[in-house]
Amino acid sequence: MVQRADINSVLSDIRSLRSQMNQNQRVEQDQSVRGRIDGPRQVDQTQETTSFGDMLGKAVNSVNEVQKNAGELQTAYNMGDPNVDITRVMIAAQKSTVSFEALTQVRNRVVRAYEDIMNMPI
Repeated sequence: MVQRADINSVLSDIRSLRSQMNQNQRVEQDQSVRGRIDGPRQVDQTQETTSFGDMLGKAVNSVNEVQKNAGELQTAYNMGDPNVDITRVMIAAQKSTVSFEALTQVRNRVVRAYEDIMNMPI
């Protein structure tokens, strides 16, 4: 027999989670306001900004890792590994496909922006 969750209990759980989130946001806002009232923060702190090349490199490496993981899972499934099921393989393959397509779209937009800049009159 399938046990189903009572809709009232699910709704009460959602409401309690929402109220907890609202309380956490209020606490964070109060702390940030207090920081502005108490005085200036240290100006000497420098935030290390990452360059676009570094961000793009990290994205490429991340996509590469996702693709490697999908390939390894597919190989393990094909070899008959009992710890790997078809759902994990298919989900990893879809993640790999989506991440590669997203990276391709980013690349296309960067190339288009570069071409637009290069075609601007001086």
